[in-house]
Amino acid sequence: MMFNKIFKFSQGKLSYLYENSLFLQNIDKFILPFILLTLGVSTFMMSDAIGFFGLIVMFLTLVKMLTKPDSRAEFNHFEVWLVAYFMIVVVSLFGSTLFALSLKGFFKTFVYVGFYFSVVVYLKDNRKAIPWLLGAIAICTAGESIVGFLQSFVHPEAISTWQDTSRLNPEDVLSRVYGTLKPLNPNLFGGYLVCGFPAVLGSVLYFVNRKHFKFAIGALIFTLLSVYTIFQTGCRGAYLALMLIFGCAFLLSAKFFWKTYKKIYLSVIGGIVGLFLFAITFVGALRHRFLSIFAMRNDSSNSFRFNVYHSAVEMFKDNWLLGIGVGNKNFREIYGLYMKTGFDALSAYNIYLETAVESGIFALIAFLGFLITMSINAVKFVLNSTDKEQIIYIAVSIIAIWAVMFHGLVDTIYFRPQLQFMFWTYVAVISTLLSSKTREV
Repeated sequence: MMFNKIFKFSQGKLSYLYENSLFLQNIDKFILPFILLTLGVSTFMMSDAIGFFGLIVMFLTLVKMLTKPDSRAEFNHFEVWLVAYFMIVVVSLFGSTLFALSLKGFFKTFVYVGFYFSVVVYLKDNRKAIPWLLGAIAICTAGESIVGFLQSFVHPEAISTWQDTSRLNPEDVLSRVYGTLKPLNPNLFGGYLVCGFPAVLGSVLYFVNRKHFKFAIGALIFTLLSVYTIFQTGCRGAYLALMLIFGCAFLLSAKFFWKTYKKIYLSVIGGIVGLFLFAITFVGALRHRFLSIFAMRNDSSNSFRFNVYHSAVEMFKDNWLLGIGVGNKNFREIYGLYMKTGFDALSAYNIYLETAVESGIFALIAFLGFLITMSINAVKFVLNSTDKEQIIYIAVSIIAIWAVMFHGLVDTIYFRPQLQFMFWTYVAVISTLLSSKTREV
């Protein structure tokens, strides 16, 4: 690999510097705090500031790769699809008619993918840090759940038109919570909680496995709190993703509980389903919000999305090979030529359609190849491994990824940095544990 040849050459030239620098010999101790900071500041800082911490992680990793002896880049099978996707995005960038705007979007993609490979490089030398990263996600999610829980009692006013209330009684209007994420938006908040929720749920299993039952009870409380807050966001895509999370957790955890604890297992699952049905049936605001998913054109939000989908498909038809160039600003400029009057949009409200519109059909194929290959490998690992902790790490990560991808069928908050950095951290965990050359440290 060309990059490894560059790294090896640089390491040889800088060997004296590495051998005489305490900073370079202990650079991993600086990388970890900045990874954690990137995840932490995502809860309250603006996009550019969050990206700045991601860039620091990338810079420190590059310094490590150029100086630390025997550092090299290694790829899993699914990462080949990711590299292919990124290269297609590069081609799309140079083929864009709005190069300057597309360059801004490409730089964001570069930071996200670069952050991912940086976390992979770190974890493959420090696999024991995986609980720290997943724990940081769980803590951030739990913290935001507390904020959302408190907001639900003060009934915050909507900053913009967040739901169609034209056919609702005032008492049936849900006061949607939005946390501290920037920009303040309940759909972003719902997507963030959905992405982080598997880590909170997984922490219960992690502590039970380690027999730390007091911590497990605390984690369970935050799990229930997170579920409550997700409902209070009023984000219908998050509702659907939450059901997917529980369904996947049920299927994957059956490996451990089905034979021995079948009755208890079914009772717990039945209780969760019953609680969900109770909330939807007897809480009017939630019931109306959930049922609006199926209102089709009778709900203004649904109707708006259908109009955007139609226009985005037309955009794809005219730019199917290389797309229009990556980035929401680029999308908005081109979208103006296709939109129906009064239906301006920042994105396609579907991450797969958005990918196809921005970078073309081959980018979508590569992205789907990446997701499918990673999912197959992760499920095989869960089914075949006997290491319970590693199974928890993999299961948490792949379920979170599936939840984000499912939510992405009806929204594009996936492209926000708050979700991107969490998402790629999950992928890095999977890559690390699937790698046959991972070293224990």
